Amino acid sequence: MATVKVTFTLDRPTVDRLQDAATRLARPKSEVVRDAILDYYERIGQLSQRERLAMLRTFDELVPKIPSRSRAAVEKELSELRQARRSGGRRAGRRKS
Repeated sequence: MATVKVTFTLDRPTVDRLQDAATRLARPKSEVVRDAILDYYERIGQLSQRERLAMLRTFDELVPKIPSRSRAAVEKELSELRQARRSGGRRAGRRKS
């Protein structure tokens, strides 16, 4: 594979992480960068771990707030809503023009 020399400007913590990763993996920094870019590229369009955890936290917060009603109560409410829509909406509280 042909290589191309490029220059990037990175902040100090990123450079430190890159150096640490290269040292711990006993691989050249350029190889660590290539692998990181490939991994990032393959995850485009997917949720990051941070996004996934945020969504799970939201789910865990909202699920307990779901009212626990019987199926019959839910069906009754849906039936009332459908009937109200068929008859022109809920008329209670409408002002006369």
